[in-house]
Amino acid sequence: MSSAHAARPESGGTKFRLVTAFQRRLANPLTRRMPSQILLETTGRNSGLPRRTPVGGRRVGEVFWLVSEFGEKSQYVRNIQADPRVRVRIRGRWYSGTAYLMPEDDARARLRTLPTFNSAAVRAFGDDLLTVRVELDRG
Repeated sequence: MSSAHAARPESGGTKFRLVTAFQRRLANPLTRRMPSQILLETTGRNSGLPRRTPVGGRRVGEVFWLVSEFGEKSQYVRNIQADPRVRVRIRGRWYSGTAYLMPEDDARARLRTLPTFNSAAVRAFGDDLLTVRVELDRG
């Protein structure tokens, strides 16, 4: 086993691999193009390039809330851990902000406050829910 492989965190089980493969190859490329789709833009922790991920969530004042279905296994969460500065596209407009991981938050309760369709998918497919709070910059 190479040292690079040994340093890599556990990628998860079959469910994680199937869902993320579907999202990466089919769902995300399609939904990223939809003008109404909310996008979370992080900075790739290895590449330094912008990474845009379709997400579901809700803006409440100057805070955007979302729940990651695979917690710290999600690539965008790992990017946030490396650099919490993000951008969020809501209704076609980009907002800059700082993302915070909220493991102390009750992610299942949080999902009840977020859009129904996305929340149902996160509950159905997720196995390690994690709340993410993005404090949007004023401006």
